Amino acid sequence: MASLYKAVSGTKRRREDDRADKVETGGYKNRQRVLMLSSRGVTYRQRHLINDLSLMFPHAKKDSKFDTKSKLFMLNELADLYNCNNVLFFEARKRQDLYVYLAKAPNGPTAKFHIQNLHTMSELNFTGNCLRGSRPILSFDKSFDESPHYRLVKELLYHIFGVPKGSRKSKPFVDHVLAFSIVDNKVWFRNYQISEAIDTAGSEGSTAVEAEDKTTSGSKKKQLTLSLVEIGPRFVMTLISIVEGSFSGPLIYENKEFVSPNFVRSQYKMGKAALKNKRADKVEMKKVQKVVRAKERKEKKPDPLTDSLLFA
Repeated sequence: MASLYKAVSGTKRRREDDRADKVETGGYKNRQRVLMLSSRGVTYRQRHLINDLSLMFPHAKKDSKFDTKSKLFMLNELADLYNCNNVLFFEARKRQDLYVYLAKAPNGPTAKFHIQNLHTMSELNFTGNCLRGSRPILSFDKSFDESPHYRLVKELLYHIFGVPKGSRKSKPFVDHVLAFSIVDNKVWFRNYQISEAIDTAGSEGSTAVEAEDKTTSGSKKKQLTLSLVEIGPRFVMTLISIVEGSFSGPLIYENKEFVSPNFVRSQYKMGKAALKNKRADKVEMKKVQKVVRAKERKEKKPDPLTDSLLFA
């Protein structure tokens, strides 16, 4: 009976908390849960990046590696099994290229990105630090609102990277900022810690919050300066395409300026091969010219004005 009473009272408390959240948020409660997993063939740097991101997401469920790369629609069933409505899937190709899918399960849409210039927290060794499980502030560049496809990407990033209030393993603190910027048609990701320092003299160019000085007289006031210190990780994402469904469906956007890394590597190898062939042709031409000169010397008629012919 005690366990039954505890279960019933717990449900009542949860209902009361839900009502309170509805009153505070105007009837809307953010219930975003993210399934995070990768394919097979990831390198150690890519694996460390995934681990760093999983530590930043207290509302995420990390799963083991996904076997297949062709039947990605099976991720919808996996997300339904873990009761997640967002999927963050990292796909590794040729042990050097990393792609990421941002999807809303089970109805979509899905955005595919190519990740470049990734640096993990262990590589950067920044001095900043933040509390594990804290909620971030999402900062988006104004360029996200200039085009419809980037507005859709902004909404996907908000649902996946934004930690809901009261989610599991989350703490009621906001001490870091996730910044998303668009430069050169790429999405740049940065993570900053909100550092606080008390400055009695006051400094220009920094955000300051006045606080009363409790140790001295009430007339004097201190200034609480807020600064941003980068923590890591950092990476750059290039948008490739957006499909209507979750890992399937018609194509609604395609980046025509995106160049596949396989094409870049093939062009680089073809350039090196052309240079090598040019050098080989030059060496072969020198050999032919040497043989031709030797043959001409043998077939050359003697000069009739030489001493051997004149005084023979």
